[in-house]
Amino acid sequence: MPNPLFGHDDPYYHNHDPDADIDDEWFQALALFLSFSLVSISSQDIFSLYMASLSAQADYAAFEERRKRTVYIDNLSPQVTEPVVRTALNQFGNVKSVQFIPNFIEPRNIPQCALVEMENTRQAEAVLSEISQFPFMISGMPRPVRARPAEVGMFGDKPSMPGRTIRCRWLDENNPNFKVAQKTKALIWKNAAESAFLQKQVLQEEEKLARQQDETLKSNYKKFELIDGITTTDKTGPADKLAKHYNLKIALD
Repeated sequence: MPNPLFGHDDPYYHNHDPDADIDDEWFQALALFLSFSLVSISSQDIFSLYMASLSAQADYAAFEERRKRTVYIDNLSPQVTEPVVRTALNQFGNVKSVQFIPNFIEPRNIPQCALVEMENTRQAEAVLSEISQFPFMISGMPRPVRARPAEVGMFGDKPSMPGRTIRCRWLDENNPNFKVAQKTKALIWKNAAESAFLQKQVLQEEEKLARQQDETLKSNYKKFELIDGITTTDKTGPADKLAKHYNLKIALD
Protein backbone atom coordinates (compact mmCIF):
# COMPACT_ATOMS: atom_id res chain seq x y z
CA MET A 1 0.00 0.00 0.00
CA PRO A 2 1.49 3.43 -0.92
CA ASN A 3 2.22 5.72 1.98
CA PRO A 4 -0.45 8.50 2.17
CA LEU A 5 2.17 11.05 3.23
CA PHE A 6 4.93 10.41 0.73
CA GLY A 7 4.86 8.33 -2.42
CA HIS A 8 7.35 6.17 -4.23
CA ASP A 9 9.13 9.26 -5.60
CA ASP A 10 10.36 10.16 -2.11
CA PRO A 11 14.15 9.48 -2.12
CA TYR A 12 14.14 8.12 1.41
CA TYR A 13 11.39 5.67 0.48
CA HIS A 14 13.80 4.09 -1.99
CA ASN A 15 17.11 4.55 -0.15
CA HIS A 16 16.38 3.27 3.38
CA ASP A 17 17.68 -0.17 4.28
CA PRO A 18 15.10 -2.76 3.11
CA ASP A 19 16.39 -5.24 5.70
CA ALA A 20 15.77 -2.85 8.59
CA ASP A 21 13.08 -3.95 11.05
CA ILE A 22 10.58 -1.19 10.34
CA ASP A 23 7.03 -1.38 11.63
CA ASP A 24 4.91 -0.49 8.57
CA GLU A 25 1.78 -0.08 10.69
CA TRP A 26 3.59 2.50 12.82
CA PHE A 27 4.57 4.44 9.71
CA GLN A 28 1.07 4.22 8.30
CA ALA A 29 -0.51 5.48 11.54
CA LEU A 30 1.90 8.39 11.84
CA ALA A 31 1.54 9.27 8.19
CA LEU A 32 -2.25 9.20 8.42
CA PHE A 33 -2.14 11.50 11.44
CA LEU A 34 0.15 13.96 9.70
CA SER A 35 -1.94 13.90 6.54
CA PHE A 36 -4.83 15.40 8.53
CA SER A 37 -2.63 17.96 10.25
CA LEU A 38 -0.99 21.14 9.06
CA VAL A 39 2.48 19.92 9.95
CA SER A 40 4.89 19.35 7.09
CA ILE A 41 7.40 16.64 7.86
CA SER A 42 9.77 14.62 5.71
CA SER A 43 10.13 10.87 5.59
CA GLN A 44 13.57 11.19 7.20
CA ASP A 45 11.98 13.00 10.17
CA ILE A 46 9.39 10.23 10.47
CA PHE A 47 12.13 7.62 10.52
CA SER A 48 14.02 9.63 13.19
CA LEU A 49 10.89 9.77 15.33
CA TYR A 50 10.41 6.04 14.93
CA MET A 51 14.02 5.26 15.91
CA ALA A 52 13.69 7.58 18.93
CA SER A 53 10.58 5.66 19.94
CA LEU A 54 12.46 2.36 19.64
CA SER A 55 15.31 3.76 21.72
CA ALA A 56 12.88 4.91 24.44
CA GLN A 57 11.27 1.47 24.51
CA ALA A 58 14.68 -0.20 24.82
CA ASP A 59 15.71 2.14 27.65
CA TYR A 60 12.49 1.46 29.53
CA ALA A 61 12.83 -2.30 29.03
CA ALA A 62 16.37 -2.16 30.47
CA PHE A 63 15.04 -0.12 33.41
CA GLU A 64 12.33 -2.74 34.05
CA GLU A 65 14.99 -5.45 34.19
CA ARG A 66 16.96 -3.39 36.70
CA ARG A 67 13.83 -2.82 38.77
CA LYS A 68 13.13 -6.55 38.98
CA ARG A 69 16.53 -7.22 40.56
CA THR A 70 16.31 -4.25 42.94
CA VAL A 71 15.13 -4.46 46.55
CA TYR A 72 13.67 -1.57 48.54
CA ILE A 73 15.10 -1.52 52.09
CA ASP A 74 13.72 0.79 54.77
CA ASN A 75 13.77 1.28 58.53
CA LEU A 76 17.53 1.79 58.29
CA SER A 77 19.49 3.60 60.97
CA PRO A 78 20.92 7.04 60.08
CA GLN A 79 24.33 5.56 60.94
CA VAL A 80 24.09 2.99 58.15
CA THR A 81 26.31 3.79 55.16
CA GLU A 82 26.66 2.25 51.70
CA PRO A 83 29.60 -0.04 52.70
CA VAL A 84 27.54 -1.30 55.67
CA VAL A 85 24.59 -2.18 53.40
CA ARG A 86 26.89 -3.87 50.89
CA THR A 87 28.54 -5.95 53.60
CA ALA A 88 25.17 -7.00 55.06
CA LEU A 89 23.62 -8.05 51.75
CA ASN A 90 26.66 -9.44 49.94
CA GLN A 91 25.99 -12.72 51.73
CA PHE A 92 23.01 -13.18 49.38
CA GLY A 93 24.98 -12.48 46.21
CA ASN A 94 26.66 -9.52 44.57
CA VAL A 95 25.39 -6.02 45.38
CA LYS A 96 25.77 -3.92 42.23
CA SER A 97 24.64 -0.57 43.62
CA VAL A 98 23.15 1.09 46.71
CA GLN A 99 21.12 4.27 46.32
CA PHE A 100 19.75 6.00 49.42
CA ILE A 101 16.39 7.70 48.88
CA PRO A 102 16.30 11.25 50.30
CA ASN A 103 13.31 12.24 52.41
CA PHE A 104 12.02 15.60 51.21
CA ILE A 105 8.75 15.60 53.19
CA GLU A 106 9.64 14.95 56.81
CA PRO A 107 11.86 17.36 58.76
CA ARG A 108 14.39 14.66 59.62
CA ASN A 109 15.63 12.01 57.25
CA ILE A 110 14.84 9.14 59.65
CA PRO A 111 14.52 6.27 59.03
CA GLN A 112 16.56 5.92 55.89
CA CYS A 113 15.48 4.00 52.81
CA ALA A 114 17.64 2.55 50.08
CA LEU A 115 17.35 0.82 46.72
CA VAL A 116 19.76 -2.10 46.56
CA GLU A 117 20.40 -3.56 43.13
CA MET A 118 21.52 -7.17 43.12
CA GLU A 119 23.24 -8.99 40.25
CA ASN A 120 20.11 -10.91 39.24
CA THR A 121 16.49 -11.48 40.24
CA ARG A 122 17.30 -14.74 42.03
CA GLN A 123 19.57 -12.91 44.49
CA ALA A 124 16.95 -10.19 44.98
CA GLU A 125 14.34 -12.83 45.79
CA ALA A 126 16.74 -14.41 48.30
CA VAL A 127 17.09 -11.06 50.11
CA LEU A 128 13.31 -10.59 50.20
CA SER A 129 12.72 -14.12 51.46
CA GLU A 130 15.31 -13.90 54.25
CA ILE A 131 14.29 -10.47 55.57
CA SER A 132 10.56 -11.27 55.43
CA GLN A 133 10.97 -14.50 57.42
CA PHE A 134 13.57 -13.50 60.03
CA PRO A 135 14.48 -10.28 61.89
CA PHE A 136 17.42 -8.83 59.97
CA MET A 137 19.61 -6.29 61.76
CA ILE A 138 22.03 -3.97 59.97
CA SER A 139 24.78 -2.14 61.86
CA GLY A 140 23.71 -3.73 65.13
CA MET A 141 20.66 -1.51 65.53
CA PRO A 142 17.79 -2.82 67.71
CA ARG A 143 15.20 -2.41 64.95
CA PRO A 144 15.05 -4.93 62.10
CA VAL A 145 15.04 -3.59 58.56
CA ARG A 146 12.17 -4.22 56.15
CA ALA A 147 12.34 -5.19 52.49
CA ARG A 148 9.96 -5.38 49.56
CA PRO A 149 10.27 -5.41 45.75
CA ALA A 150 11.21 -2.06 44.25
CA GLU A 151 8.49 -0.13 42.41
CA VAL A 152 8.78 2.18 39.42
CA GLY A 153 7.98 5.33 41.40
CA MET A 154 10.87 4.74 43.82
CA PHE A 155 13.56 5.49 41.21
CA GLY A 156 14.66 9.07 40.73
CA ASP A 157 16.45 8.23 37.48
CA LYS A 158 13.66 6.24 35.84
CA PRO A 159 13.25 6.91 32.11
CA SER A 160 10.02 8.26 30.70
CA MET A 161 7.48 5.63 29.80
CA PRO A 162 7.20 5.39 26.01
CA GLY A 163 4.16 7.25 24.74
CA ARG A 164 3.58 9.07 28.01
CA THR A 165 4.06 12.81 28.54
CA ILE A 166 3.80 14.62 31.88
CA ARG A 167 2.97 18.32 31.86
CA CYS A 168 2.93 20.64 34.89
CA ARG A 169 1.14 23.95 35.16
CA TRP A 170 0.10 26.48 37.79
CA LEU A 171 -3.52 26.35 38.92
CA ASP A 172 -5.62 29.49 38.97
CA GLU A 173 -7.65 30.15 42.11
CA ASN A 174 -10.83 29.84 40.08
CA ASN A 175 -9.87 26.39 38.83
CA PRO A 176 -11.99 23.60 40.42
CA ASN A 177 -8.81 21.62 41.11
CA PHE A 178 -7.27 24.49 43.11
CA LYS A 179 -9.14 23.56 46.31
CA VAL A 180 -8.24 19.91 45.79
CA ALA A 181 -4.57 20.85 45.54
CA GLN A 182 -4.84 22.93 48.73
CA LYS A 183 -6.42 20.03 50.62
CA THR A 184 -3.72 17.70 49.34
CA LYS A 185 -1.02 20.10 50.50
CA ALA A 186 -2.61 20.38 53.95
CA LEU A 187 -2.81 16.59 54.25
CA ILE A 188 0.87 16.28 53.31
CA TRP A 189 1.92 18.71 56.04
CA LYS A 190 -0.35 16.95 58.55
CA ASN A 191 1.18 13.61 57.63
CA ALA A 192 4.68 15.08 57.99
CA ALA A 193 3.87 16.37 61.50
CA GLU A 194 2.41 13.03 62.57
CA SER A 195 5.40 11.15 61.14
CA ALA A 196 7.82 13.46 62.95
CA PHE A 197 6.02 12.83 66.26
CA LEU A 198 6.04 9.06 65.73
CA GLN A 199 9.71 9.13 64.75
CA LYS A 200 10.53 10.96 67.96
CA GLN A 201 8.73 8.32 70.02
CA VAL A 202 10.41 5.48 68.13
CA LEU A 203 13.85 7.02 68.55
CA GLN A 204 13.33 7.45 72.30
CA GLU A 205 12.31 3.78 72.60
CA GLU A 206 15.30 2.72 70.52
CA GLU A 207 17.71 4.78 72.63
CA LYS A 208 16.26 3.19 75.77
CA LEU A 209 16.59 -0.29 74.27
CA ALA A 210 20.12 0.47 73.10
CA ARG A 211 21.11 1.50 76.65
CA GLN A 212 19.61 -1.72 78.04
CA GLN A 213 21.53 -3.75 75.48
CA ASP A 214 24.75 -1.92 76.33
CA GLU A 215 24.27 -2.56 80.05
CA THR A 216 23.52 -6.24 79.40
CA LEU A 217 26.62 -6.55 77.23
CA LYS A 218 28.84 -5.01 79.92
CA SER A 219 27.29 -7.23 82.60
CA ASN A 220 27.88 -10.37 80.53
CA TYR A 221 31.44 -9.28 79.83
CA LYS A 222 32.12 -8.92 83.55
CA LYS A 223 30.71 -12.42 84.15
CA PHE A 224 32.95 -13.95 81.49
CA GLU A 225 35.89 -12.00 82.86
CA LEU A 226 35.16 -13.40 86.34
CA ILE A 227 34.89 -16.96 85.00
CA ASP A 228 38.12 -16.52 83.06
CA GLY A 229 39.85 -15.29 86.19
CA ILE A 230 38.66 -18.33 88.17
CA THR A 231 39.74 -20.86 85.56
CA THR A 232 43.13 -19.32 84.82
CA THR A 233 45.93 -21.87 84.35
CA ASP A 234 48.88 -19.94 85.75
CA LYS A 235 48.87 -22.06 88.97
CA THR A 236 47.73 -19.07 91.03
CA GLY A 237 44.01 -18.94 90.32
CA PRO A 238 41.26 -20.09 92.69
CA ALA A 239 40.53 -23.17 90.58
CA ASP A 240 44.16 -24.34 90.76
CA LYS A 241 44.32 -23.80 94.52
CA LEU A 242 41.14 -25.81 95.04
CA ALA A 243 42.42 -28.59 92.77
CA LYS A 244 45.70 -28.73 94.71
CA HIS A 245 43.86 -28.78 98.02
CA TYR A 246 41.62 -31.69 96.97
CA ASN A 247 44.35 -33.38 94.95
CA LEU A 248 42.53 -33.03 91.62
CA LYS A 249 43.77 -32.47 88.10
CA ILE A 250 42.35 -29.77 85.83
CA ALA A 251 42.18 -30.57 82.12
CA LEU A 252 43.53 -27.67 80.07
CA ASP A 253 41.13 -28.35 77.17
